[in-house]
Amino acid sequence: MKTKEIGNLGEKYAEKFLISQNYKILNKNFKSKFGEIDLIVFDYSRNEIAFVEIKTRTGIFFGEPEDSVTKLKKRKIIKTALYFLNSATRKDSLSWRVDVIAVKLSRHGKLEKITHFKNISLSHGA
Repeated sequence: MKTKEIGNLGEKYAEKFLISQNYKILNKNFKSKFGEIDLIVFDYSRNEIAFVEIKTRTGIFFGEPEDSVTKLKKRKIIKTALYFLNSATRKDSLSWRVDVIAVKLSRHGKLEKITHFKNISLSHGA
């Protein structure tokens, strides 16, 4: 499988997972001058918006999927999230967070494992 196909498949699995966990999809692949956010969702259980980065791997040769979310990537996500919040028509003070979903697939594209890391911060990771 090509890298783009793996990424697209991981995003589909992550979206299905979030919907099954009672999240509402607000936006997919939101782009700004600061970067891109894979999914923007509403978490009904916490009454907050989650900006979700999805990382997909078919093996551990390059490390765990979540390990590829660097401090620089987190900063870009936060800047893009703030841009989204400032440009959204809703100006209420909803709380928000940044999540990572790590997706592990078999070499043939079958879902092996999905892990949801909620509210990651700049102190975690690289």
